[in-house]
Amino acid sequence: MANPVLPLSRPSISDEDVAAVVDVLRSGWITTGRRTGEFEEAFRARIGCAGAVATTSATAAMHLVLRALDVGPGDEVITPSMTWVSTVNLIVLAGARPVFVDVDRETLMTGVEHVEPAITDRTRLIVPVHFAGAPADLGPLRALARRRGVPLVEDAAHALGARYRDEPVGGSGTAIFSFHPIKNITTGEGGMLCSDDERLLERVRRLRFHGLGVDAYDRETQGRAPQAEVIEPGYKYNLTDLAAALGITQLARLDELNTKRATLGECYRAALADVPEVRPLGLPAYPMTHAWHLFVVRLVADGAHGDRDELMKQLKERGIGTGLHFRAVHTQKYYREMSDALRYRLPNTEWNADRICSLPLFPDMTFADVRRVVDGIKDVVRR
Repeated sequence: MANPVLPLSRPSISDEDVAAVVDVLRSGWITTGRRTGEFEEAFRARIGCAGAVATTSATAAMHLVLRALDVGPGDEVITPSMTWVSTVNLIVLAGARPVFVDVDRETLMTGVEHVEPAITDRTRLIVPVHFAGAPADLGPLRALARRRGVPLVEDAAHALGARYRDEPVGGSGTAIFSFHPIKNITTGEGGMLCSDDERLLERVRRLRFHGLGVDAYDRETQGRAPQAEVIEPGYKYNLTDLAAALGITQLARLDELNTKRATLGECYRAALADVPEVRPLGLPAYPMTHAWHLFVVRLVADGAHGDRDELMKQLKERGIGTGLHFRAVHTQKYYREMSDALRYRLPNTEWNADRICSLPLFPDMTFADVRRVVDGIKDVVRR
């Protein structure tokens, strides 16, 4: 009998999650309301940030931040090319120019040695990316940003529950989290902006819902506040109570879910120790707590792009799902053809982009599932 398909990821949904969503469905109020506010407060308390704003996605939150910071034509935004395309797309759509910087070869995260040479008098924002659940080296990056007077916004989509030294990612500064179904907790789709910049929070809240100057939801009458009026043109990026209810119960299980992810990640590392053809990402040397969002490996046997693709194909034929996090943005068709898109060489990014592969990792996996993946890898690479 064939083994069932093992996907790259699957959300962990409990009976409490289901009941919470059903309660909202039966409440008569399913869009943004009381539960969204409760989710924002629970998240703020969990992370330790000054304020949190829930949105329909992390992409929406990044869009709102770019708009709130008035990033536009003639401006430059520094970010790694080793990231998902959403941030870079938004930079271009704002009329600004993405400036791609390289990453560490082992952790796939950028640092001051790559960012500082890229800063010019047109730099309006720096967006470092926490990768696969590990935090970037924030101390030097923050010091650089303060010294050069450039805002820094962390892409923390992979990093819910991660800690940099003694501080939760998102606990200070400005960070954006994702609740896509593959992430450590999910709201179906959703995102959260955390910040200690009150002016930024205020403008993002306004822009999130049509640019209205006050909260459009009156928690006493469960209707629209009649005094709400447009202060500036805004968007429609408000999270619903349906999604927030799921987020609240998921957030309550974050430590449990991340502990299981960490156990599975360590199991992978031990099981792959005798497979020299496949190398997991390196762990940062500074004190940190890993959130184990992804388990990423590099196929290093011959260093050929086709070998990685063949490995993914062969694992798929064995009923094992894999992923690619990420195809470097500057190698995508639009950005390859974009005039003057690449100012700096990105050797570490390109070396990894040809070799990386994400293996299945989600809380409901078993150790037997890990063994099945590793056995499949050994079978493929040693043929």
